[in-house]
Amino acid sequence: MGILSELSSPADLKALDPGRLEELATEIRELLVSKVAVTGGHLGPNLGVVELTIALHRVFESPDEPIIFDTSHQSYVHKMLTGRADQFDTLRQKGGLSGYTDRGESEHDWTESSHASASLSYADGLAKGLQLAGRPERNVVAVVGDGALTGGLCWEALNNIAGSDRNVVVVVNDNGRSYSPTIGGFAANLAGIRMQHGYDEIMQEGKKRLKQMGWVGERTFEALAAFKEGVKSQLLPTEMFSDLGMKYVGPVNGHDLKVLDNALHYARDYDGPLLVHVVTEKGHGFAPAVNNVADQMHSTGAMDPITGEPTSASEPGWTSKFSDDLVELAGRRRDIVAITAAMAGPTGLQAFADTYPRRFFDVGIAEAHAVTSAAGLALTGLHPVVALYSTFLNRGFDQLLMDVGLLKLPVTLVLDRAGITGSDGASHNGVWDLSVASVVPGIRIAAPRDGAQLTELFHEAVDIDDGPTVVRFPKGNLPEEMTALTRTADGVDILRYSDAVEGSPSVLLIAVGPLTATAVEAAEALEADVTVLDPRWCFPVADSILALAADHDLVVVAEDGILRGGIGSAVSEALNAAGIDTPLRQLAFPSYFPRHCSRNELLAEVGLDVRGMTESLRGWIDELSS
Repeated sequence: MGILSELSSPADLKALDPGRLEELATEIRELLVSKVAVTGGHLGPNLGVVELTIALHRVFESPDEPIIFDTSHQSYVHKMLTGRADQFDTLRQKGGLSGYTDRGESEHDWTESSHASASLSYADGLAKGLQLAGRPERNVVAVVGDGALTGGLCWEALNNIAGSDRNVVVVVNDNGRSYSPTIGGFAANLAGIRMQHGYDEIMQEGKKRLKQMGWVGERTFEALAAFKEGVKSQLLPTEMFSDLGMKYVGPVNGHDLKVLDNALHYARDYDGPLLVHVVTEKGHGFAPAVNNVADQMHSTGAMDPITGEPTSASEPGWTSKFSDDLVELAGRRRDIVAITAAMAGPTGLQAFADTYPRRFFDVGIAEAHAVTSAAGLALTGLHPVVALYSTFLNRGFDQLLMDVGLLKLPVTLVLDRAGITGSDGASHNGVWDLSVASVVPGIRIAAPRDGAQLTELFHEAVDIDDGPTVVRFPKGNLPEEMTALTRTADGVDILRYSDAVEGSPSVLLIAVGPLTATAVEAAEALEADVTVLDPRWCFPVADSILALAADHDLVVVAEDGILRGGIGSAVSEALNAAGIDTPLRQLAFPSYFPRHCSRNELLAEVGLDVRGMTESLRGWIDELSS
């Protein structure tokens, strides 16, 4: 590293000769590409905010003036400028740098927010706290993408920020995209403003020249400023931020360090809330990212740092299998519609959108709205399929409970990245969906073990018309298909019958979704009497599971969700209700927020790999035998 090796804090950046900043920006981009090419990560968003992040740290006094990055996947440059550039070989690796801001890494990281649209609420609270502490002059900066502004939480926060006298600087990083192009009326309005690119810079230069002319120039500028506001009100459908009571600055070229410096200095010195509209290009400076039509390398795996091509061949994955199933089924059922929350590609809905555009709805980063909008569609006789990452279901729980569940509406939620995901850290592991969704009365939850079961269970889910259904599957490649030895009348698959081992207690091992293969392997490793079953529909608990449990000495439930309130808890409650006193043990994710590491590393850490499962089973069997 060249200039970066000289920077250990924002103070060093402030002392850097301005003539070296363009060289620094180039160096940062080269480092981003070379390191993310090895570790994978969010490349496109970070390439787009290089100059903006440099300018933020030169103008504001971090950490005394908090800088909050919405979602914070675009915080790699921030990490480099706050003393972590030499750690990027460890990005997203166990024990290394997080792919998001991380309070344990640096005093400059105020949050660990990696769900969109939360930054403005954080900023509002921080500004209130600083005001109460007698430090109202300190600024709080929230960097929020235009895509995140499609989330309702942002607008709730703006309503509070705009009505205050607190020094909150909202920097809108406007690249026209979230994962894919930003949609909705707000996006269209920003696009209209974006077309004025350079307008405010011209006005600023005019102000400078006119004010050199004395009072005549001053009066002329005042007249022009009034004219400017009149022109803007004619050109733009609404002056939304001015109407809210917030000063608006922009649009500003997000790759021009001088212009950014001027705009941010103005924002720093302004008394009260202010919004700076910064126009950037996602993937800027790396042609393979800029030219990537799908998402401009929003998130990438290992790749060639020159061409941007993946360095490993992709294998058939869960998401693509679901995508094919949805398109096939929609060809036979005209009542199927699909909804995404700004993630058509990542959740497998893009093929459906291309094939049936009138039946596809992208609602932006607004999961709560997605679920209730689906309820409205269901009320008209349609069957909506809402595809989300598991971790984002949390944001639509009230709507699932009260707007879908209460009305017993046929809405199918397809949850990608369910269970343990690993490298994206605590907030992106999908370990909560089983506990969260299972409290909804009348809901059915399916967890397929392989691609064939995904097809079967998805078809079954869409056939249900008297309440909501959930189909959940993990991140990654499809496992080998596992044929059941038999299937009970109520749909439970027996994968392994117990071996009668003299003197060994009989164990019923209930394995959920992708843990079925692990369970069978663990059972084979034991010289014990273990039956393994896959419930397929893991909630509600099937009657055949209760009958099998009554015939065994021990029930063990293995699931890739959290221990509390998961499927193990549901089986325990069902056994109690049926008066079956067979003891039950649980193998599940403990109730904590894990650090980032690979999926396999995290499974091993919590005892959900073959070795951990085998050791737990052996210990429980020994207890019963003694």
